[in-house]
Amino acid sequence: MPTTFDVLAEPSRRRILDLLLERPRSVNEMVELTGMTQPGTSKHLRVLRDSGFVRVRQDAQRRWYELRTEPLQEIDAWLQPYRRLWSDRLDALERHLDTMPDLPSDRDE
Repeated sequence: MPTTFDVLAEPSRRRILDLLLERPRSVNEMVELTGMTQPGTSKHLRVLRDSGFVRVRQDAQRRWYELRTEPLQEIDAWLQPYRRLWSDRLDALERHLDTMPDLPSDRDE
């Protein structure tokens, strides 16, 4: 089974997740919005379903795909130290900018 990172490495799967972030969608709707073929879209949806990123709900003849956020927690945990790194650097930038004199604006002339 592919890892979370393997699943998300594919740009088409990330595009599908972006669409599902907005709301549940049918396969046909995702085919239209992504420009992929129906078999290609279904292949990516199968990988996303098997890895737990989406769930499918049958409604008569249609299948509705919905985003599951639980697998994204692994990514969130992995990113945490990097967020801290950026936060520290942005705080340092803010302190540096606070020490700089204000530049005159066009209105001051």
